[in-house]
Amino acid sequence: MHVLRTPDDAFSSIRNYPFSPHYLEVGSDGNGALRVHYVDEGSGPVVILMHGEPSWSYLYRNVIPPLVEAGFRVIAPDLIGFGKSDKPSETTDYTYARHVSWMQEWLDAVDVNDITLFVQDWGGLIGLRLVAADPDRFVAVVTANTGLPTGDQQMPEAFLHWRDFARNATTFDVGRVIDNGTASVLGSETVAGYDAPFPDDSFKAGVRIFPALVPVTPDDPEAGAQRIAWQELMQWRKPWLTAFSDLDPITGGGDRVFQKLIPGTADMPHRTIEGGGHFLQEDKPEEVAQSIIDIHALVAS
Repeated sequence: MHVLRTPDDAFSSIRNYPFSPHYLEVGSDGNGALRVHYVDEGSGPVVILMHGEPSWSYLYRNVIPPLVEAGFRVIAPDLIGFGKSDKPSETTDYTYARHVSWMQEWLDAVDVNDITLFVQDWGGLIGLRLVAADPDRFVAVVTANTGLPTGDQQMPEAFLHWRDFARNATTFDVGRVIDNGTASVLGSETVAGYDAPFPDDSFKAGVRIFPALVPVTPDDPEAGAQRIAWQELMQWRKPWLTAFSDLDPITGGGDRVFQKLIPGTADMPHRTIEGGGHFLQEDKPEEVAQSIIDIHALVAS
């Protein structure tokens, strides 16, 4: 496996991301050591924020400060292939199972418990597998614009178009993709922040292949593992909140799936975040932070 590492100076001009870098190595599966970057700010009850495609922990730059101010320790990793984490150079280096394994290793190394988890997009596809594998480690979950597909459901047409674009488009401008997925208009500095991890196309193998790893047929390699994860999650009775936005064409209605199948969603103060696109952390960071504060208050009570 050939691994690329974005030079530190690629991030030197980013504004509004004042967080010290932290790193851990994963890769005990024998495919080579990979460095995972993560933000680790504040002290107190642990909140983990997991991003998706094609973003990185920069997505949470306006969510982290209010959580720290509210008394939380906030941890936000960059998935392998994204942000300041290492980037295997071939699309074949990435599988769904490897992503789960990499992040499980990272979580074991960080060694935190009593976690409130917030997930969006692929953060949910990976993060919810971690919850299912070790539910005692988590005390609450917030799902936003995400899902845990098994391949048994019809995927939205918008997702299928996105999958084809990601893999086949001649040009994949990450910052522009994020901008197109928000209800607000991002400034050029913010767009540049999302582009920073990818100095050229050779760094984008993970970005390109990620949508193609989503199970869309019942015989997908990860479909069985997804069904097993759902069986565990359907026993979950601790607080589980949905905070989906109203302007996401890909995950719209996904909140109802969680509310129907997961016992812990009963009688929770679920919210629809109005005026939020797919990347609701950009459009409504205060409401994202408040959803986490609200559910932790239920844990504490």
